[in-house]
This record gives sequence, structure tokens and C-alpha cells, in this order.
Amino acid sequence: MEWIRLVIGAAFLFCGLAFFVMEIYGIFKYDYVINRMHAAAIGDTMGISLSLAGLMIFSGLNFTTLKIALIVVFLWFSSPVASHLLANLEVTTCDDKDKHMKVYDELSTLEEELKESEK
Repeated sequence: MEWIRLVIGAAFLFCGLAFFVMEIYGIFKYDYVINRMHAAAIGDTMGISLSLAGLMIFSGLNFTTLKIALIVVFLWFSSPVASHLLANLEVTTCDDKDKHMKVYDELSTLEEELKESEK
């Protein structure tokens, strides 16, 4: 039974580590802050959650597991809210939005581009 817990816990830890590696790659690869935040949010939610789930499996069923589960729940609620607020601030205060994102002024502009792409 101990070997099964060890293997499953290690698998969760390595999966969390893989998400952290993807997060670091995404943060250094992308230039625009919103794209970087998306890569960081993946590491915050999935990487930490999988790593803590692996630690919960290593710990077994006790009070420490409950505390780790509460940390996971807190991170799942707080990280997306903080990322959304920072992204909203960036979009609101960004001076050169045209450089990073395509803004449609009217619906007709979008319809014209759709018709051109269908041809």
C-alpha cells in the first residue's frame, strides 16, 4: 500500500512540476503582459494544485491533509480573481492596444472581415 501511495503521489508532483515548467516557458516566451499572465495563471492553478495533491497523498488521511486541501481551495478562488483584476487594469490603462490586440469599432468591420475570409 505504501508503494502505491508513493507512486501516485510522485506522479502528481511530477505533473505539477511539468505545469511549472510550462509556466516558466510561457512567462519568458511571450511579450505582452496579458499572455504572460495567462501562462502564470496555469502554474498558479494547476501546478500548485497538483503538487499539493501529491503532498496530500504522501501525508495520508489526517489533519495536515485537511489544511493542504483548504490551501488548494483558497488558491483556486484567489488566483483567478487577482489575475482578472490585473488583466482588467492592463486593458484599461494600456496606451498601445492596437499593437497587441485587434479592436473592432463596429460590428460591420467584423462582418466585412468575415466575408473576406470566406472568399
